[in-house]
Amino acid sequence: MMAYALTNLVSYPVKSMRGNSAASMQVDKFGPHGDRRFMLIDQTGRFVSQRCTPKLALLNASLIEAVDHRYLQISYEAHLQLTIPLSGFAKEVQAQIWTDSVAALVCESSSVNDALSAFLGKSLRLVYMDDGYIRQVDRQFYAKDQGVGFADGFPFLLCNERSLDDLNARMARDVLMRNFRPNIVFSGLKPYEEDTWRRVRVGDVEFELVKPCSRCAMTTLDEAGHFHKEPLASLATYRRNQYGVCFGQNMVQLNQGKINVEDALVVLEKQ
Repeated sequence: MMAYALTNLVSYPVKSMRGNSAASMQVDKFGPHGDRRFMLIDQTGRFVSQRCTPKLALLNASLIEAVDHRYLQISYEAHLQLTIPLSGFAKEVQAQIWTDSVAALVCESSSVNDALSAFLGKSLRLVYMDDGYIRQVDRQFYAKDQGVGFADGFPFLLCNERSLDDLNARMARDVLMRNFRPNIVFSGLKPYEEDTWRRVRVGDVEFELVKPCSRCAMTTLDEAGHFHKEPLASLATYRRNQYGVCFGQNMVQLNQGKINVEDALVVLEKQ
C-alpha cells in the first residue's frame, strides 16, 4: 500500500467564505467538523456563493466551541466584526442549495443579517444546519446513506500538490491551492494520480473517492474578490471529461474520528 504525506487540512465554516487550516481535524457525520454548516440565503431562500457574490471571498469565518458557549465569528479587517452565538439560530426555514431543499435554522439577529447584507450589497440571511438535520449526498454517485452540510455536493475534497504544480507549469501566473477549496491536501508522487484511487485512509478514518470534482469560475477568484481567466482556461485544455473541467476528487468518509497533518494518506484500493 502506498503512503503519502499530508500538507494541509482545511475547513470552511461558512459556505464561500475563507477557510481555516489546522493541524488536526475531527471527522463527524457531516464531514470535517463545522465545515459549511453555515450559509447565506437570499430572500427567496436560495443560497448565495462567490459565483454571484464575489465579495464573500473577503470574509473570514471561524467556529468557536467552548465548553459552555458556541459561536461563529465573521470578519473583514476593520470593516466587519461579528460574533454570533449559535443559540441565536432558532426559527426553522427551508434553504435551497442547487436542487436540494433542506431545513435550516435562521439567524434571528437583524443586526447580523443587516450587516452582512450591507457589506455584500444584497438582502441576505445567515442560516445554520443543526446537528439533527440531514442532507443526503447525490445518490447517483454514492448510493448509501451519507449526509453533508452546505458543501456543493460531498463532504470532502482531496487535492494533490503535484497536480497543482503541473497546472501552474502551464500558466504564466501561479494560482494557490486555496483557489480549489480542498479539505485534505497531500503531496503526491505525480500529478493526478488520485484519479486512479477508489479508497484511502488517513489515520483511523477511511474515505471512498466518488467522483472527480468539476470546477467553476470560483477557482478564478482571488482573495480581493476579482475574477480572472485562469486557472479554468488552462484546466479546460487538458482536464475536461464527462463531469466537466475537473481538479481534485470528491470523497465521503466511511467512519468518524480524528485526522492529523502528521498522519500518512494510505491508498487502500485503486480503480
